[in-house]
Amino acid sequence: MLKLLRPAVTRVLTPLGRALARLGISPNVITLLGTLGVAAGALGFYPRGQLFWGSVVITVFVLADLLDGVMARMLGTGSVWGAFLDSTLDRVGDAAIFSGLILWFMATGEGVLAGVALFCLVAGAVVSYAKARAEGLGLSCDVGLAERSERLLVVLVAAGLSGLGVPYILAVGLWLLAAASAFTVGQRIIHVYRQTVPT
Repeated sequence: MLKLLRPAVTRVLTPLGRALARLGISPNVITLLGTLGVAAGALGFYPRGQLFWGSVVITVFVLADLLDGVMARMLGTGSVWGAFLDSTLDRVGDAAIFSGLILWFMATGEGVLAGVALFCLVAGAVVSYAKARAEGLGLSCDVGLAERSERLLVVLVAAGLSGLGVPYILAVGLWLLAAASAFTVGQRIIHVYRQTVPT
């Protein structure tokens, strides 16, 4: 779904990427700073119940996930190391976001929602791992309802609106995300099965 927006976002980020490149800042530095910003926003704001401002800070730094790619293409410096670093630090950022929410839920006695958030974290990691493992075996696995961009959109919008006082929105968002993530895991397993097991 969000792949359709990527070209427009790339056009917006290109001038910033060009300016950073002139300063000698590498895409890998942007990747690292983006992850540190996401973790700081999630673990600094969410556990204290500051869901709106936490979501704003996280969203700003999540854009680094696109900016580093824009810079790598612009500079012609894309590498296996850069791709590995980006994917690995994505998992760190995701863990920080859901960990911050889990800490908030535990502090407020919302044990069920803490469990749902934990499920979303684990299921999201399995979604990403299934694709990485399939591609490592030479298979395609570019399918799924809830890829990382969609998962981030749902959790950040739901948390942000919850921080503005919209009732039940975070609970609804997390339950929907849990269902969509589980469904996506199933989609990817079936997709790989069809490529590997003769019928």
